[in-house]
Amino acid sequence: MREKRGRPADWLRRNPPVAASDSSPAVEVTDLHFAYPGCRDVLRGISFSIHPRESVAIIGPNGAGKSTLALHLNGLLRGDGVVRILGLAVSDRTVRDIRTRVGLVFQDPDDQLFLTSVGQDVAFGPSNMGLSRTEIDERVSDALAAVGMDGSENRLIHHLSSGEKKRVALATTLAMRPDVLILDEPSANLDPKARRRLMQILKSLPVTKIIITHDLPLAYELCPRALLLSEGMLVADSTTPEMLFDQRLLAANDLELPYAFGPQARAEV
Repeated sequence: MREKRGRPADWLRRNPPVAASDSSPAVEVTDLHFAYPGCRDVLRGISFSIHPRESVAIIGPNGAGKSTLALHLNGLLRGDGVVRILGLAVSDRTVRDIRTRVGLVFQDPDDQLFLTSVGQDVAFGPSNMGLSRTEIDERVSDALAAVGMDGSENRLIHHLSSGEKKRVALATTLAMRPDVLILDEPSANLDPKARRRLMQILKSLPVTKIIITHDLPLAYELCPRALLLSEGMLVADSTTPEMLFDQRLLAANDLELPYAFGPQARAEV
């Protein structure tokens, strides 16, 4: 079977994101604090901004607060501080609009796919926007094409491979035409072929991307910039090569590059 390549640029040309101006951040977080009930602070005064169409990796050890931070970016969690998306502060009044602009793809696609067929799952979000049947069908078709799953509308979710489920979960988010795309551990549990295919798709999407990952080679390849979280604090913000080849910084934060990214790889940067 020939591998389908996807065509994300086509649907983005027809329906471009509502992007901020070049000088205005797509995402802006200011002095964000958050604690779960009965727990110490998980986020402790985090501040950063991300410009439109930047690709930024968020890395850090387990328990650093990465996923908790992601849930603040579309209003699923609310802490003390300010989160702005395309200039719009997350609040009770704006959260519905924010969630149409920020697409969140969970680590486990089974947390995102809950209907019987591929088409039903991808259509779920657009259907709740009050769109016409024609517009819903177009969004489903375009989103599936963008992830190389054209014509899969009638396939049953439980018949899909792990890699296919990951791509359909991404399609459910793309069907909402987000301005900002957040992916939590996108390469988790993928074999090398499925991982490579997903990376090709993500590279081709011209939207703001925030990738939360322990897969440091993936961060290196997809994201020119990286943020490092540790114990709820932002401890580094730099170019990804600069961060990943700082052995002292990685060791201090319980991170380690694979052998292939040793001194010989650094010499090529």
